Amino acid sequence: MTAETSQTLDRGLRVLKLLADTDHGLTVTELSAKLGVNRTVVYRLLATLEQHALVRRDLGGRARVGLGVLRLGRQVHPLVREAALPALRSLAEEIGATAHLTLVDGTEALAVAVVEPTWTDYHVAYRAGFRHPLDRGAAGRAILAARRAPAAEPACTLTQGELETGACGAAAPLVGVTGVEGSVGVVMLADSVPERVGPRVVEAAREVAEALR
Repeated sequence: MTAETSQTLDRGLRVLKLLADTDHGLTVTELSAKLGVNRTVVYRLLATLEQHALVRRDLGGRARVGLGVLRLGRQVHPLVREAALPALRSLAEEIGATAHLTLVDGTEALAVAVVEPTWTDYHVAYRAGFRHPLDRGAAGRAILAARRAPAAEPACTLTQGELETGACGAAAPLVGVTGVEGSVGVVMLADSVPERVGPRVVEAAREVAEALR
């Protein structure tokens, strides 16, 4: 802590991070132990966060992340999209395929930014707001692969015809971006993904990750 920072705000943010890292919630006693402060301080922090719907407490008294966090999260998408657009434009123009940034939204993959190439005669029409299950399509599968091996070097995931007949996809996960789980990829009308596409998609995912750090 420095003279310019707020100890109370710091503790409140730490509470949110602790709750976000657990599926079953935490009691006041558990939070008190993890934060190294007394229970009275924790009660005050939780009461304040509850007022803003950032925390909720169940009938058993366990605190969990509240729905207010989701409302804040929705406002992040435009910022993420803006940061990713330069890398997506470069990827789409170089590969000649529709490039996209996809983020996790619950159990689904949500396309939040899409860039189509300007010079091709035809390409896949892929729109921001498009959703699909995480276990279908290159974008979702790349995210799941990163979950299974978080310490591994990012690799390109390839799929054929899983979301649209005649279309294939390539995607690589975003790595090292706190609070953002997603992937960068391309979708094209082809029998298979050309060999040069995989490394370029991985590079684009790294560029987006750097822009978001």
